Amino acid sequence: SSEVTHAHPEGIAGGIAVAVAAAVAARAAENKAAAPDRAAFIDQVIPYVPESEVRSKLNRARDMGSNTPMDGVISQLGNGSEISAQDTVPFCLWAAGEFLSNYERALVTTAHARGDIDTNCAIVGGIVAVYTGIDAIPMLWRGAREPLPAWIDQPSA
Repeated sequence: SSEVTHAHPEGIAGGIAVAVAAAVAARAAENKAAAPDRAAFIDQVIPYVPESEVRSKLNRARDMGSNTPMDGVISQLGNGSEISAQDTVPFCLWAAGEFLSNYERALVTTAHARGDIDTNCAIVGGIVAVYTGIDAIPMLWRGAREPLPAWIDQPSA
C-alpha cells in the first residue's frame, strides 16, 4: 500500500515501517502482553523495511542509549524538520517504542522534539493508541478534539 501513496523509495520504506509498527503494537495489545522495550519493538519492525536510510536510522533508534538527551536523539534520527520519511519515521518509532504504554508521555515527548509536530504526533499517537486503547488518551484531550463525522461509531468524550 505504501507504493500507492508514496512515490519515493524512502517514503515507501517509511510507510512500511509505520504500518508494521502499528501491527506490532496491535499484536502486543491483543495478546495482552507487556509493552516491549524500544529495542525489542523496533527489532520487530526492521526485518520488513527495505534497505534504505529509514532502515539505517531505525537501527540507530533501536541501539540508542536510554539516557540519550532529546538533542542527541534528534541529531541522530531527525524530527521531521526536513519533511521526509527518513527524517520523521525513525524518530517516531523511537518515541513510540520508548513510550508504548503511556500515550500522554509519548505525545508530549514527541511534541517537545519540535520539527514536524503534527505529522510526528499523528504517527506516534496512532501507534501508541493501538496498544493503549482510547482510554489512555486524557479525557481533557478527547473533549477538546474536533468533532468526528456522524458515520463513525463514537466512544464517549
